[in-house]
Amino acid sequence: MPDKSRRQEELSWRIARPCNGGHCVRVAAAGDAILIADSKNPDGPALSYSRAEFQAFANGIKRGDFDDLL
Repeated sequence: MPDKSRRQEELSWRIARPCNGGHCVRVAAAGDAILIADSKNPDGPALSYSRAEFQAFANGIKRGDFDDLL
């Protein structure tokens, strides 16, 4: 879990370059966690994953594991 004392607006959020008008997923590192949130709702909730979980997901995307969902 990320440090609860660190507020979301203090994090260095990243959004994909081809983001269309702010309707994107944003990602930030927070200690040992990777947070994922909705760029349209900066004060909304964020999902928290371990770095290993996030890396496994990113690897799955690169391998095409989720291509059938599109």
